[in-house]
Amino acid sequence: MGRAYESSAIWERLMRIAFASDHAAIELKSTLAAWARDQGHDVTDLGPETDARVDYPDYGYLLATHIAAGEADFGVALCGSGIGISIAVNRNPACRCARVTDSLSARLARQHNDANVIALGARLTGPDMAKECLAEFLSAAFEGGRHAGRVDKLTHPVIEKESA
Repeated sequence: MGRAYESSAIWERLMRIAFASDHAAIELKSTLAAWARDQGHDVTDLGPETDARVDYPDYGYLLATHIAAGEADFGVALCGSGIGISIAVNRNPACRCARVTDSLSARLARQHNDANVIALGARLTGPDMAKECLAEFLSAAFEGGRHAGRVDKLTHPVIEKESA
């Protein structure tokens, strides 16, 4: 949306944000974590610490466990495309992870889907756009209303068989 997010005054409250990535996204993870700290948020970096090859599911599961345990308000998951780690995070029913590519998708993930984690692809999203995505995600609130029942179905899925 082109808005500048350089002042922590836009935040109604400071948030606990956990970050996790694979080796392909370690640089973007560090950039976003530093930016979030500069905004005054409480940041937890769940790793990895180096660019040595790791498997994104391990870090996606770690982030999901952290969110499910209430140890962070929101999470940021990163890998090369954002796809693999988002799938890993979403294996935990307490997590609603949305892979986003722009600030609008990041805002709608919160407003319509009550996402508590966003996923970004370091090979596909530059640092400035990633900061915009994170800022929109953190500043948006779940709208509830017509979306609440749908989100409840995501948290408590019921698969019904069709009649033969």
